[in-house]
Amino acid sequence: MEKIASFTVNHLDLLPGIYVSRKDYIGQEVLTTFDIRMKAPNREPVMNTAEMHTFEHLGATFLRNHPVWKDKVVYVGPMGCRTGHYIIFSGDYQSKDILPLMVELFEFVRDYEGDIPGAAAKDCGNYLDMNLPMTKYLAKEFLDHCLYVIEDKNMNYPE
Repeated sequence: MEKIASFTVNHLDLLPGIYVSRKDYIGQEVLTTFDIRMKAPNREPVMNTAEMHTFEHLGATFLRNHPVWKDKVVYVGPMGCRTGHYIIFSGDYQSKDILPLMVELFEFVRDYEGDIPGAAAKDCGNYLDMNLPMTKYLAKEFLDHCLYVIEDKNMNYPE
């Protein structure tokens, strides 16, 4: 079998950042999948499922309510390796195109107070697996160490 594209990225050199993972074409429509990599793979501890789950609920709610981007959001979800998240947008985008949106998103998560949207037994299949304080900590860490100081090497996959 042929290796899928995401398995051809050198994860030993991959840094936290925002990367275009792939572009898919459905008719005339382009779907851009972004790799929102919060942890350096195989070099930093991965995130726990509770934080990833909390981010998924907050991130999806924020993005699907965003005045500009809400109709372009196709998917927000965790990576199986627990080093980041995938976000898919309808449209042909580059990492720099969504950088301001990602700053907005991570500031929203960092500053979030209150009940986590959809964190109830009737709304979610694992509603108890949430950790808002740690999710906020990780959002702040990603902002401070990546998004606020982002460079090209954090937006282009290593060769």
